Amino acid sequence: MSIIRRDSHNNNDVRPALDSFCRCIVIKIGSAVLLHDDGFSQDAFRNLVQGVVEIRKRGIKVVVVCSGAVALGMERLELNKRPDNLSAVQAVASVGQGILAHKWSEELSHMNVSTAQILLTHDDLHDRRRFISARNTLRALINMDTVPIINENDAVAVDEIKMGDNDILASIVVSLVDADHLIICSSVEGLLTFEDGHEPRLISRVGEIDVGIRRVVTQEKSSVGSGGMGTKLEAIHRVNKLGVSGQIVNGSLPGILLDCASGKMVGTWFDAHEIRMNARRHWIAYAKKSTGRVSVDQGAEEALRHQGKSLLPIGVTEIFGDFQEGDMIEICDSKHRLLAVGLASLNAEDSRKTIGLSSSQIKHIFGWHSVMVHRDDLVLVESSDFLLTH
Repeated sequence: MSIIRRDSHNNNDVRPALDSFCRCIVIKIGSAVLLHDDGFSQDAFRNLVQGVVEIRKRGIKVVVVCSGAVALGMERLELNKRPDNLSAVQAVASVGQGILAHKWSEELSHMNVSTAQILLTHDDLHDRRRFISARNTLRALINMDTVPIINENDAVAVDEIKMGDNDILASIVVSLVDADHLIICSSVEGLLTFEDGHEPRLISRVGEIDVGIRRVVTQEKSSVGSGGMGTKLEAIHRVNKLGVSGQIVNGSLPGILLDCASGKMVGTWFDAHEIRMNARRHWIAYAKKSTGRVSVDQGAEEALRHQGKSLLPIGVTEIFGDFQEGDMIEICDSKHRLLAVGLASLNAEDSRKTIGLSSSQIKHIFGWHSVMVHRDDLVLVESSDFLLTH
């Protein structure tokens, strides 16, 4: 595929060297980068491993989120296509995961670099205590100068606890390790836009992932991976909200990671948001999974959107699901559009008892008072937010 020109959505299209602002970066490597028609590409793998080592030599800590367990399992078991049955996929993943971890350990050991394997599911990150435990473990490994190799635990994950794609997992890992930059290694040059009768164009720099940028995306997936460009944009969008920049590059190109580290014009660069979402709100918005939904009237919508208020039972019109106190719920406006997400202060049973009642009525009837979602536990959803996993 020939790219005849670059387009930029940011006039200040200058790439900084990563060591000028990064203490730690996360690199996500997709299956399609490592698995070619003739199987696992040792050359592509060594190219990326060498890139990780070169980045570390610049004083930058590196965390890797690497796909490929299912694909390697398929290769070892001589399967031509990804199984459709969940238990079969899990079995294939269990075969491939050991192979993938061994490849990383073996290759990096030649360069005197230690690795650690971390397998995560959404359920590990849904609970705040387990989230913090995972964060502490990863930060300890980084301080021990190892390279954590992270993957979703496909061997045990079920539909209810799957993150859906390692792009999304990588965005959460950025928050876990407090990284400064995310590089997504894909099988394409970056974010491409297509026009009838013209060659595809590479969008060199994106100031903000808005509706216009989302329109250029097609939700195509590779035969060995599980995500398309849409999930890559979602992952970048999430880290941008943390004040973290990102890149999508062609991971198959020789020396690509060193080019990124040197600030060369490769792939698509995504600017970080100037106003950072704090880590806890980011966890509420993106790491937790919703277990219920409430609809609110126009008065409650106004109070949430423009006045920074908590959600009170008097403004709630409908309640769906069987959530518990502390679960994440979606808050929709009167037209059933997603308005916000937050942690429920009441369980579903008590919420239904108090729906539409004022604080004084609740106090009189039940002898207690509570908000439905406290403002400190609530995150407004912007129109540009994808929230694919909710």
